[in-house]
Amino acid sequence: MKDPIIFADMFNKFLYHGKQVIRPESLTEMDTTEIAVPYGDGKAGLPTQKYRDVLKLMMTDGNVAYCILGCEDQSAIHYAMPVKNMLYDSMQLAQQVTKAAKSHRQEREHKPSSGEFLGGFHKTDRLIPVVTLVIYWGPDRWDGPLTLKEMYAAVDDSIMQYVPDYKINLIAPEQMTDEEIKEFQTNLKEVMLYIKYSKNKAKLQEVTQADKNFQSLDRQAAEVINVTTNSKLKYPEGKEKIDMCVALEEMRTESEIKGAVETCKNFNMTFEKTIQYISDHFAVSLKQAEDEVKKYWK
Repeated sequence: MKDPIIFADMFNKFLYHGKQVIRPESLTEMDTTEIAVPYGDGKAGLPTQKYRDVLKLMMTDGNVAYCILGCEDQSAIHYAMPVKNMLYDSMQLAQQVTKAAKSHRQEREHKPSSGEFLGGFHKTDRLIPVVTLVIYWGPDRWDGPLTLKEMYAAVDDSIMQYVPDYKINLIAPEQMTDEEIKEFQTNLKEVMLYIKYSKNKAKLQEVTQADKNFQSLDRQAAEVINVTTNSKLKYPEGKEKIDMCVALEEMRTESEIKGAVETCKNFNMTFEKTIQYISDHFAVSLKQAEDEVKKYWK
């Protein structure tokens, strides 16, 4: 997600349904360490430090900051995600207040009012908005809370209406339609499709064969798929483009060979006869059959 092209594609899909509004060249990498001392002057209170996954500043023309975009990668469902993200966003905004207060102290451009002096943030100051996107890389449905209010214990509605809320922005393949996934303009489309159907072998085969991009997928995307779905796909070392259809077929064949070896053992076939059976049934050489049988003959 640090790749500006991938990062821009993710946010363009989420914010603009795939329209190319955010340009990769307009993104500037930011320090993912959030350090904030609330209310500006740093003379009171303990600094708090947190680490985001990816944080980028979006510029309008290379000079003017327009928006701060943050990304949180999740391999597992986080059941306190609204609190976690709210803290990140609040700390980023508090950091902006701190910087504004420091700037005013250094510049001394005009005498602040009592309210401006108290917080260090002047009446004409403005904050840069922060948008944080949670990307869940798992194939399951996200069943964690999407809002802060979902996390509260049961409280009288007359009280709850005054309790502030916070909503997370979520990308989860299982909860997206194929049409929504196809709004991605990079190989995120293939990655998300694969994750979505990784538990449905028949549908996965159908999807990978229908999309020709799966026949020449960037190695980085193939590795993301391998890690996020634990697919154990095998492909040639050094190749920058991977044919996922071939890799899937080889994985299925290997799984079938493993099952055949276990079946032969259950029927008390000898090691040598099992080798011959695997060689005949899967049309491989005796040497290759022997290597395969050795892997599963326990």
